[in-house]
Amino acid sequence: MAKIKIDGIELDVAPESTLLQACEMAGAEVPRFCFHERLSIAGNCRMCLVEVKGGPPKPQASCAMAVRDLRPGPNGEAPEVFTKTPMVKKAREGVMEFLLINHPLDCPICDQGGECDLQDQAMAYGVDTSRYAENKRAVEDKYIGPLVKTSMNRCIQCTRCVRFTNEVAGVGDLGLISRGEDVEITTYLETAMRSELQGNVVDLCPVGALTSRPYEFTARPWELTKTESVDVMDALGSNIRVDSRGREVLRILPRLNEAVNEEWISDKTRHVVDGLRTQRLDRPYLRGTDGRLKPVSWGEAFAAIAAKVKATAPNRMAAIAGDLASVEELYALKTLATALGIASIDGRPALSGLDPKFGRGSYLFNTTIEGVEAADALLIIGADLRKDAPILNARIRKRWRQGGFKAAVIGTTVDLTYDHVHLGAGPDTLEALARGELAFAEVLKAAKRPLILVGQGAIARADGLAVLSAAARLARDVGAVSDEWNGFSVLHNGASAVGGLDIGFVPGEGGLGTAGIVTAAGRGDLDLVFLLGADEIDTAALGSAFVVYLGTHGDAGAHRADVILPGAAYTEKSGTFVNTEGRVQLANRAAFPPGEAREDWAILRALSAVLGKTLPFDSLAGLRSKLYAAHPHLARIDTIAPAAAGDVTALADVGGAMDRAGFVGPIQDFYLTNPIARASAVMAECSALARARTTAAAAAE
Repeated sequence: MAKIKIDGIELDVAPESTLLQACEMAGAEVPRFCFHERLSIAGNCRMCLVEVKGGPPKPQASCAMAVRDLRPGPNGEAPEVFTKTPMVKKAREGVMEFLLINHPLDCPICDQGGECDLQDQAMAYGVDTSRYAENKRAVEDKYIGPLVKTSMNRCIQCTRCVRFTNEVAGVGDLGLISRGEDVEITTYLETAMRSELQGNVVDLCPVGALTSRPYEFTARPWELTKTESVDVMDALGSNIRVDSRGREVLRILPRLNEAVNEEWISDKTRHVVDGLRTQRLDRPYLRGTDGRLKPVSWGEAFAAIAAKVKATAPNRMAAIAGDLASVEELYALKTLATALGIASIDGRPALSGLDPKFGRGSYLFNTTIEGVEAADALLIIGADLRKDAPILNARIRKRWRQGGFKAAVIGTTVDLTYDHVHLGAGPDTLEALARGELAFAEVLKAAKRPLILVGQGAIARADGLAVLSAAARLARDVGAVSDEWNGFSVLHNGASAVGGLDIGFVPGEGGLGTAGIVTAAGRGDLDLVFLLGADEIDTAALGSAFVVYLGTHGDAGAHRADVILPGAAYTEKSGTFVNTEGRVQLANRAAFPPGEAREDWAILRALSAVLGKTLPFDSLAGLRSKLYAAHPHLARIDTIAPAAAGDVTALADVGGAMDRAGFVGPIQDFYLTNPIARASAVMAECSALARARTTAAAAAE
């Protein structure tokens, strides 16, 4: 540690810390535009000027100078830095005046108003007049895609967006062209940005040069009610803030959580907002004798379900849960199914090899998301991380940029944002790697902390358990599993996946899994199938079974349903979600469901009373009390109940024969993976743009 004095306050800081960071540690406020903790240092806005005692007789950019660069006093005194001297005040006022020379000052019509760093710092460090009388520079706006709107007259060339796309996103979408006064930030040949994380440049922009195109002219920040919640678009559980006005959600922003998403979110998480109010189910429906769905009362819908349940044997009924269900409604549905004697329940993808009987370590991302940064070798099996979990992909890229990290992929050829080796397509390659026939086997064995990442493309198939066991065996053999480091990590795609496995939402004795339920219903062996937001299955294959659908949107499940019960979306209820690493997180209600729609657990509670199997709770608090009693780890919010390394070694001994077919990722279109995303016009536009780009690339080849 090094000693330094900031405005007379002496403290110890790391020598590699910048002066700006040291000033913040001392409680001194230093304005900045170009500096960002997660990006490389540019030093081009000059707003963070400070005075250094014993240094050059001019202000110094505190973001570009490290503490170790300072000289001690003549008698070995700690170097001194001042942030409030007349020199610093005059320098900051001069910089602000320069920044505003070409700024259009269109705050009244700027979407950044109220959240603009330039606006705030002009109030704090600016002056009330300008000596500049010449014409302002004008820059033509660019089209850079359907998500980010440009007003480049406002740009102050801080280059945060350029550094983010190159360093964090790993897709060189933005760059600087020209020099001096003519410098501009643009995309290559003014094409649309390609990254799945591009929306984050809006948060990074300290002025209104880059704003959210779908959100433009919608609301001012002081009009919005801000609710902390959790994302359900993938299984990472990114921490988000939901901004609403009245009953309507208007935007979603990232929330800082170093252990999960840092301060980034994917474009699907951010811009799925319009899907929350489109094609919504807002009243119960019942399919009549003419084959058409018609609106009915809750009593009529429940009566139709009760009549069918009463006439059906338990072994001819089943329940499937979808990807967006919270733990509370999964627990309520499981409790109701148990009371009715239904053994065929499942919340896993079709043909999934995951099973809680092998222990929690067999289905968790044991390394943890933050633990990825400690790994020194990575093997990806059956996953395309840019589609499956773009935030995790960015975390892996962050580790790769630090050096000493090698990655390889088994599965389809993927376009990741870091160097990797494509070893092969399927189980043959996995077996060859286990036998040591591939060079990457030595990389894994030589690594101190190897990471074996297993995606759903390797697990959601008929031989999924055998593949999972082979991956666990490889992890054990290369030393990836020990008491200090567990490098065997399963990546899920559904937000409900781990929560369902934790509470045992899997087939009971003699029950069928997801694929078995669909097949049996198609054969006529099942008479009633309950779908809890399950839209990703082949609903057309359910045959003549009576289908009850509890969900939010008019998607695949609702089109096939005989009875529709309108539920609440994730922003409209308080629910518990367990992410892929086993972290328990709470999503809070930001708005209310539309029309007659209700929270899912409340619907199941009301239905249970009509069925004569009343669930043992009357409130959400009562439900959680029962849930926590049965599964105590779910009460520990924002913590991970550690899994035993022995679960992985036991899984390795399961074995089984693997098919020869290659691993294919379950997500073909990143932007259209669930009912909310498919209802979003913004996501549809992004999807069309991505398909056009893929078609053009294929044609060019």
